[in-house]
Amino acid sequence: MELVFPAQAYAEMIALAYQCYPLEACGLLVGQANRVHRFVPCTNEAASARIYTIPPKELLRAERTAEDDGLSVIGVFHSHTHSEPYPSPTDVAQAPDPEWHYVIVSLKREAPEARSYRIVDGTISSLAIAIL
Repeated sequence: MELVFPAQAYAEMIALAYQCYPLEACGLLVGQANRVHRFVPCTNEAASARIYTIPPKELLRAERTAEDDGLSVIGVFHSHTHSEPYPSPTDVAQAPDPEWHYVIVSLKREAPEARSYRIVDGTISSLAIAIL
């Protein structure tokens, strides 16, 4: 199984990670099942380099807009500014939906590294990312 991104949505996600640096960036993935249709940038309400919080109004707006288009929020993205692209204990504890994709972009190295995960009852499983 893999998470499929259109090239534009993937590029927007990576650009936001750099734009928000040195703070964590965050956003929502809108689509169907394992296919992202668009990326929705969000405000990191926590304004932190270690955690992120998406404002409830931004989540609600993204959900309503997605539903209007026959889609849904299928996941969330955030960046790790100085660590590996792997869910932290905080990421696991705050994972709100076992059906969601959790995409982490690490800016630790020269080139950004993106990874996708499912988090179900504290168990982390990795999914490949495909860019179309």
